[in-house]
Amino acid sequence: MGLKNTDYAVVYRRTGFAEPPGNSKVIFGACPHDCPDGCSMLFVVEEGRLTKVRGNPDHPFTRGRLCVKLKDFAQHHYNPDRLEHPLRRIGPKGTGAFARITWDEALDEIEGRWRRLIAEHGAETILPYGYAGNMGLLNGMNSGDAFFNKLGATIGEKTFCASSAVTAQLMTVGPTLGTDPESFVHARFIIIWGGNTVSTNSHLWPFVAAAQKDGAKVVVIDPHRSRTAKLADWHVAPRPGTDGALALAMIRLIISRGWLDADYVGRHALGLEELKAAAAPYSAEEAARITGVSPEEISRLSYEYANTQPSVIRVGVGLERHPNGGQAIRAIDCLPALVGAWRHTGGGLLQMPVFVPVRADVLSKPEWIQNNVRVVNLANLGVVLTDPSLTPAINSLFVWNANPVSQAPNSNKIVEGLLREDLFTVVSEHFLTDTARYADLILPATMAAEHNDIVTSWGHFYIAMNHKAIEPPGEAISNFELFQRLAGRFGFDDPRFTDPDMAILARSLDWGSRLLQGRSFELLEKSGFIRLNLPEKDDYRPHANGDFPTPSGKCEFRCSLDTTSGLVAPVLRQMLGGRQTSLPIAPVPGYVPDPGSTPAGGPGGGRPPLQLVSPKSHAFLNSGYANEQEKLNRQQEQFILINPSDAGCRSIEEGNAVRVFNDLGEFIADARVTDDVPRGVVVATFGYWRSRNRGNGAVNSVTGNQRSGFAGTPSYNDTMVEVERRFTWPA
Repeated sequence: MGLKNTDYAVVYRRTGFAEPPGNSKVIFGACPHDCPDGCSMLFVVEEGRLTKVRGNPDHPFTRGRLCVKLKDFAQHHYNPDRLEHPLRRIGPKGTGAFARITWDEALDEIEGRWRRLIAEHGAETILPYGYAGNMGLLNGMNSGDAFFNKLGATIGEKTFCASSAVTAQLMTVGPTLGTDPESFVHARFIIIWGGNTVSTNSHLWPFVAAAQKDGAKVVVIDPHRSRTAKLADWHVAPRPGTDGALALAMIRLIISRGWLDADYVGRHALGLEELKAAAAPYSAEEAARITGVSPEEISRLSYEYANTQPSVIRVGVGLERHPNGGQAIRAIDCLPALVGAWRHTGGGLLQMPVFVPVRADVLSKPEWIQNNVRVVNLANLGVVLTDPSLTPAINSLFVWNANPVSQAPNSNKIVEGLLREDLFTVVSEHFLTDTARYADLILPATMAAEHNDIVTSWGHFYIAMNHKAIEPPGEAISNFELFQRLAGRFGFDDPRFTDPDMAILARSLDWGSRLLQGRSFELLEKSGFIRLNLPEKDDYRPHANGDFPTPSGKCEFRCSLDTTSGLVAPVLRQMLGGRQTSLPIAPVPGYVPDPGSTPAGGPGGGRPPLQLVSPKSHAFLNSGYANEQEKLNRQQEQFILINPSDAGCRSIEEGNAVRVFNDLGEFIADARVTDDVPRGVVVATFGYWRSRNRGNGAVNSVTGNQRSGFAGTPSYNDTMVEVERRFTWPA
């Protein structure tokens, strides 16, 4: 379903494009990717073929521009390597040998294998693995939840990203949307903490740059000098994983030197004395010892942040990928209330504004979850697949919207599990990814222009409509249709599995919610996007008078939830589509040193001496596009950034091929010797496919299954490695 034909010319006139000839038309689309920008797009279709994809210039946040990943999105749909038909493995697992079969044959095999496995072991022997390769409500990470909940399969807990950050947010400021990113233009002091905005949130940068041009100071806090840090006024580089100590030192200085907004704290915050006590050990000198940031720089940062208003903090996802990440974010979340930044338009905090009123009862059907059904964390996939004590064992894995061999920790262990001959693996995909190579069956999936959906954002306040613009190639089908077909095979006849996609989309949002007041599904269809029911950016001060959505109604320096019993969990369960692990959490933020954050240059307790930080790649979207030559040309071969001191003592020179390794695995990379990283730290962006890399390894060959202090986020950046120069290529 698309726009009415009479609307196409209207769309063209409004967007400023030349009106298309003949049977050409423009249809509203939405970027499906796991990115905070959530672009509104326009699909240009000529004679039934997608010829262009443009950014929608009417969208107030994305403003008609697409990022480097999406610039050739139309051609992406017609990639000659695209999977178009169901395939069955005909060679050894991992070799990529497959033969075409029909959909009936594929579904017959899935149904038959699963019925036998369920009869022998129970439905928990089946593990669904869906994640954020698509962010649509119908076709995204939770698109299989209703089916697998009805089936009684093991629940895959999805805590790769956001769980620690959102838990920290819920405990401190509640499920607030936070500062409108468009209002950053009014800020005078902007901190981007743990994010590379230019590469991973690029549509926010024009608002930051506009404020900077108008005199605002932009500070980037990141262990390495990223693209964004190079455009900032000030780069603060703490050692990886020590951000919590830095934030607590800022808190101590702001309180002890009287830089806090005592009136705001008195009326709108809870637990000042407890926060003061928690921060007391972190003098500027002590924090400098931990973080490597000088006492003078810490003092200056604290003073300027507190005394330059409006000040705003953009919290990036890099912070949570360390055992101290969640607690660090809690401390950072305290800062805007402490200095009264929430009083001002453009002041406060933007973190994870993911609290759009999505109807989980319509989409995921959590009421179908059976009592005491098993839950496993998908970040531990390799361990789960190879654990001989697991009862029942996982005997079938179903993967969609995900490429765990590239993206999940400890990928060598995952490969070991996928090689099991008794594991029946089904993968729904666009391409023969590293994970799909180990499948028994591969099912072809649609891309964004080939299905209907609604896409919400985790970086701004708009919801976008994605209309089907073209027919999919070959026999590709949407995830929505895939799970409807599977449900039919198992006799599930609930309307969730029989109603058409647009009917379910129409009721997938809570249109009675305050955030959607005055909006409707019909308006979303017609306009392509809608803004939540909030004041405009120039008038929006969500917590000028407190009104935090916490139990106390205040910013909770001391969390008032029962943090010993995991009462934060139900909110996350609905948001993340899994079951959140309940772990005791301290009521106030803190910092606990760990081996991954030992001072640079020294091995921590026998571990290798270099700490690996693995941010996202500029030209890939996680592992998406890492198989496309134009993106590979832009991103170049897998590389690492290494400090001249660390390179010199290892006889490594610029451009040398190096081996990065630890006890878990290794990968090959080109060395870039640079002061952009501090001594003791190496940086390697992730997303590369090991099957396309030298040596059949990638970044997650060396990351482990450590979990953060709470909420289960994998500790990718708590990885210690050694690096050596390679003089010969591996076989």
